[in-house]
Amino acid sequence: MSTLSATSTLSETAAENTQASPNSATEPTANQSTRTNSHVEAPTAEEGAIAEGTPSSEPITLDIEQIHQLLPHRYPFALVDRIIEYVPGEKAVGIKNVTFNEPHFQGHFPDRPLMPGVLIVEAMDKKGGIVMNQMQEEGDDRLFVFGGIDKVRFRRPVVPGDQLVMTVELMWVKRKRIGKMQGKATVDGKLVCQGELMFSLVD
Repeated sequence: MSTLSATSTLSETAAENTQASPNSATEPTANQSTRTNSHVEAPTAEEGAIAEGTPSSEPITLDIEQIHQLLPHRYPFALVDRIIEYVPGEKAVGIKNVTFNEPHFQGHFPDRPLMPGVLIVEAMDKKGGIVMNQMQEEGDDRLFVFGGIDKVRFRRPVVPGDQLVMTVELMWVKRKRIGKMQGKATVDGKLVCQGELMFSLVD
């Protein structure tokens, strides 16, 4: 089970320039928008993120160094190389480049390497962590962990050389302690995995 850091957030500029979606609710049945608290300096436009004065239609992106400021996971459980789209309080889209030198391929399987399904779900979890962590108050260093995994289905195998593109979207959040997200992973535009991920805040 992975843990998600709640110690870092994006900047005021990125949060103000990005409009939260009505799908980001404080109750499962509510229809409210959520704004994130922002305390970490946002990357510049040259680094691929929104800078001050940039239109809000431009997506927020995060490189690996910025991801490491937001998540505690490291090799071999980082499972994310870049966030290519981030909408505060709503969704995150990230990529994972699958390579043969990853340790699980030594035994899964030696003659036909396949990425384990549990690691595909774990990789989707990292994008959900980006969204959930940014909803924490400043100074709150508690961790989000998996609270449940529902309706997960695997559609196609994932092999070395593939690039996983994973999208997670917030379905609802309750008292900023429990949240549920819809996740999907694709390779070359074809669905390989989908499911609902539950997150729970632990003290």
